[in-house]
Order: sequence, then structure tokens, then C-alpha cells
Amino acid sequence: MRRRSNRGRHAQSRDPRGHWLLLILVLPLAFGALFFEGWTTHEVDAAKTRRDCTTPVPRAVDKGGPVVRLNGDRTKSAGMPARTVALTYDGGPDPVWTPRLLDLLRKHHAHATFFLQGSEAAQHPALVRRIQAEGHEIGSNTYTGAVMGSASSVRARLELSLTQGALAGTAGIHTNLLRLPQTTAVDTMCGPEWKAAQRAAADGYTLVAADRWFRKPAQGVIRQFSQNDVAYSETEKLLGNPRIDKFTTVTFGTGLPAADTPATPLDQWVGKALVGVKILGHAFVGGMTWVLGIGGVLGVLRLASLVFFARAHVRRLSRIRPGSPWLREVTEPVTVLVPAYNESAGIESTVRSLLDSTHPHLQIIVIDDGSTDDTADIAALIDDPRVEVIRQPNSGKAAALNTGLAHARYDIVVMVDADTVFEPDAIQRLIQPLAHPAVGAVSGNTKVGNRSRLLGRWQHLEYVFGFNLDRRMFEVLECMPTVPGAIGAFRRDALMGVGGVSEDTLAEDTDLTMALWQAGWRVVYEESAIAWTEVPTSLKQLWRQRYRWCYGTLQAMWKHRRAVVEVGPAGRFGRRGLSYLTLFQVALPLLAPIVDVFALYGALFRGPVLSAGVWIGFLALQLACAGYALKLDGEPVRELWAMPLQLFVYRQLMYLVVIQSVVAFLLGTRLKWQRMHRSGTAAQHIGQAVTYESLPSSR
Repeated sequence: MRRRSNRGRHAQSRDPRGHWLLLILVLPLAFGALFFEGWTTHEVDAAKTRRDCTTPVPRAVDKGGPVVRLNGDRTKSAGMPARTVALTYDGGPDPVWTPRLLDLLRKHHAHATFFLQGSEAAQHPALVRRIQAEGHEIGSNTYTGAVMGSASSVRARLELSLTQGALAGTAGIHTNLLRLPQTTAVDTMCGPEWKAAQRAAADGYTLVAADRWFRKPAQGVIRQFSQNDVAYSETEKLLGNPRIDKFTTVTFGTGLPAADTPATPLDQWVGKALVGVKILGHAFVGGMTWVLGIGGVLGVLRLASLVFFARAHVRRLSRIRPGSPWLREVTEPVTVLVPAYNESAGIESTVRSLLDSTHPHLQIIVIDDGSTDDTADIAALIDDPRVEVIRQPNSGKAAALNTGLAHARYDIVVMVDADTVFEPDAIQRLIQPLAHPAVGAVSGNTKVGNRSRLLGRWQHLEYVFGFNLDRRMFEVLECMPTVPGAIGAFRRDALMGVGGVSEDTLAEDTDLTMALWQAGWRVVYEESAIAWTEVPTSLKQLWRQRYRWCYGTLQAMWKHRRAVVEVGPAGRFGRRGLSYLTLFQVALPLLAPIVDVFALYGALFRGPVLSAGVWIGFLALQLACAGYALKLDGEPVRELWAMPLQLFVYRQLMYLVVIQSVVAFLLGTRLKWQRMHRSGTAAQHIGQAVTYESLPSSR
């Protein structure tokens, strides 16, 4: 039910909008950082393996030294002089082995040339600066170690330019030395690799290969290593070789100009930005991996807990729950409160369904809260002495309920929304748990009546799988957070003891339920008491409804936060119920947009098969749990066909509602009741619905 209030307590201020702009900016930036991290880490451009060589390198190159410079058609080669060794290391910097290699070189007063991958340099800038500071030479091994002969022209250019950017951002330099990945001696730069070498040389690069394995160090060689344990042990052997006089860099040994040149301030700034994006993307991927892992575990545990506690709830129906067979049957008269604002479409159906109740003694009070249509007149025309109509100026739902409570003649009070249609035995079943003296309120089972369209089916599944399965768990754990406004029974003295229905929040049903827990009462769930309600039929209406629900729930949680440190029923509710709501209805939904972006990242870069497998696996768990919930509620399992579709529209709407509600709550925005257009379709499914069977036993 929706209503407006003339009071200032819930006067609406402008909804906050800035966070949507922030979200629109942050999500593309996050995806951009993820895309860059994915491209550089997972190499999606098919440049991982070499293609077969179909043509050899030119004869002059093959017979020349390992350092190659090309100037048009002219080729110049150079090598190390006798008894001189240039130690070269490909890849990295590696956080484990690069420091060890540097320590070893410093111990022997030796210098070397490090051909770094730009992605690793951006990830470990301190190691790049240490390499430079200790007098070693830096060359390029491309950004990701992609095979340049197999890479597209765009990829090849990016591999080189991004590496230069990473070096400018970390060490403030550019380099003109290049070692093509997966090449060793000059003859391995054949076929496609030679074409890549020519393109790089045209950009000013000097190509550095390694001497063939059989050339002895005493003859002067360039030795090529990775950055690992093998490189460390082989370097140690060479450093102890008495036939070698000098260990130097490639350019110094061949008499070439220094490889590095200072980068311009602009290049350094751009390079620092590149390094920042790389570090951010890497940290984001690592953090989100943990978040998704923890969130996934929590999600699976929640599903398992729902099923476990639902089974426990079913088993205890005929044994220890209040209302068990050995407790007396409740036959006392009941006052039914029906607050209504502009409910002409459905008020007659609601009242007549109450009059058809199998419970014999009823007082039905319709409180017309300043309706501008003929709601009150329709109710007054129902010719039955059990129906009373009270008219009051528009004051809000809570005030209307308190007015009805003041006119209640009986000790048991049932609260009903004016768009709800009751099953004939609903009231009789609903009040039975009140036989236990500790029970102050009972939640009924709300079902969706207008479920013929897809949006209605989605909400039907949510009511059964989400709300009702949650209520079974909440009852077992003794932490029911909400007796829904559509169908709930209360002790009148319990209501009066907490001061009636509070107007402090927009979720008056949740606020009232939490107040009852804090007053020491227990709240339970009677799944066999069924009422049919009308749900929103458009996304706009659904947004308004859930925005109010979520915002009001946040208000109620904050209002009753001290329950967490209390003892008895209040403490159990606080530590269990409030913690559950905080984790699963606030915290995790706030992360959902980033999770969706990360899911797209996983599909693009970590393999669509793996991503689809995870998605299908979790969906299968949800379908299994939802199927169990439908079975418990006596609903046909065929309704599950609509559930996978929820993940593409409905889910996004729900987490955006949470984001809007949290921001509005933190900024102190005041909302008002907004009436949903009614069509009187709450009862349309009753004729089609299966008969509810007692099993063996939020909203």
C-alpha cells in the first residue's frame, strides 16, 4: 500500500543524484583499468606462440654478431671483444630473482643488461630504479613478452610504446635496445620475426640477440638468461670464470652510444599515469578476486543455510514451535485493521475476502486516510455489521493504523493492506501461534496475485524464494525482522506496550517488528496463512516500492541498532537478524555493480568457459533452492523458467535501489509515501493457484 503524508516527518527532499554521476564515471574507469590489466596479463591478441619460419635471416645478419642495426638495406652487426661477456636477462623485473641477481652482480662489481617487460616494470617500479641506480643497462623485451612476428600491427606498436612509457614512468628514460621475445641467436629472428625486427629498426631500435651456445666466453660473448634460479647459478659460474676479464653492458662492450636517453617531462608524466593504471588494475583484480571468492562462499553458505533451516522449520512444525497441537486452539475474536488511501480498485475484494473468513468473530475496521476517490464509500456500502469505516484526514499509514488500534475491541489484532485478498482460513491459521504466551506477533505468507506477466513472475519468485524462505530461517534462529503489512497478527497489549505503530520510519512494519523484539516478544512465521497481494506492474512502480522498503529498512536498522548489545530475545534478534540484513541486504548489493564489471572482465580475459561455468554453477544452486522453496509453498516448479532472466534486469534494479537508498540515508534525504496505481488484480491468481497443502512437516 502507498500513501502520502501531510506531516513534515517524512516530507520529501530532492533525491541525491551526484552518486549516479560518480557511478557512471567509476564503472567505465574500473572496466578500463580491468581491460588494460586483462590485455597485458592474459594476452588476448593471439601473440603467444611463434609461427614457423619460412625464410631465413639475411646472410649478412646470420654471419654477423648478435647486435644488429639496420639502416635501410644496410646491416651492421657487432659483438663482444675477446674475454668480455655481456650478461643479459630477459623479462621481469622479478620480485624474487631480480634482487638476488643484482646482489650477485654487485658482489663481483659486474654490470649487465636487463631487457625488461613493460608490464612487469610498471608493477615493480622500485626494482627498475634499482637496476638503473646500480649502473646496469635497460632494454626492452616488449610490454607483455608477446611474439612480435605473430602480433597484429596495432599490438606490436603498443608493445613497444607501452614499454617506453613504463620505463619513462619508473626510471625517467627511453631505451633503444630491443630483444624480440622468444628469440636467441640471430638466426632465430627468421620469417615473421625478421619482418618485426625490420619494423622495430625503422623506429630506431638496435636489435640484440645472443651468441650461439658453442661460442666460448673467452672469445667474447653475449649470454642470454631469464630471471630465475637457473640464471642465478649460470651467472655465478661465469662470474667465477678466470678466462673472462670484463663483465659489461651491451652498448659499452660493442662501443655503441648509451642505450638510454632521458624522457621528457610530459613522457614521464604519461608514464607515471600508465604505471598508476597498471598498479591500480592489478590491485583491483587481486582485491576483487578475494571479494568474489568471499562473496561466492557467503552466497553458497547462505543458500545452504536457507535450505537447512527451512528443513528444520518443516520438522518443528508439529513438535516444538508455538502453535503445536498440544497448545490450545485460538478462537478469540479478532480485530482486522485495513488502512486505505485511494484503494477503490481493490478495497471491496479485500473486505469481502475477510468476511468470507472461517474465523467467526471479526471486527473489520477500514481506516480511510483522506482518500480522494470513493474508497470509503465503497467500504461503507458493504452491508455487514462486522465492517466499520473510519474517515480521517490524510496522515500516513502509521497514523491510520494507530487510529484503528484505538477503536479495536479485541485483544488480537490483524493488520492488512487494502490491496490484499485473504484465503478463507488465513485468519484462523494466522492467529494460532499466539497460543504461546511468549509470541507477540505472527507473519503470514504473502503470495503474488498478479503474476501473469514476466515482472510479476520475477516478484513471485522473489516472494517465495527470497522472503518466505528467509522467514523460515528467521523463525528457527528467532530473529524475524519484518511482519509484512499485507498479513500479520499481533497481541493488542504487545502493540500498546511499544507505543503502537511508530511514524519514525517509512518501513513501519519492519520498525514495529524490531520494536517488539526489543520489548522481549517473540515473532514467528505461519506459512499456511496465505494472503494474495498486488505487486507493481512496471519497473518505475517497482523502483518506488523497493526504494521505500530499503530506505525504511535502513532507518529501522539504525533505530534499533542497540539490539546488537542487548540480552534475551532482543539480543538474539540484533546479533542474528541485524547482522544478516547488514551483510546480505546492504553490504553485498553495494558491491554488485563492480562484481558485474569483473564478471565481464572474466568472460573476456579469463576464458568464457570458466566464467560461464561459474555462472551456471551458481545459477543451478539458486534454481535448486528456489525449486525447494516452491515445493514448500505448494507452488508449481515450472515457474522457475523465469528465474535466469532475473539476472539481466531485475537483479540490477534491486542493487541500484540499495545504492540509492544507502546514499539517501547517509545524506539524510527525507522520502514520502508514493501511491502505486492499483488495478484490483491481487486475486486474479487465486482461481488458478494450487491448493495449499500443510507440509509434514521481509515483506
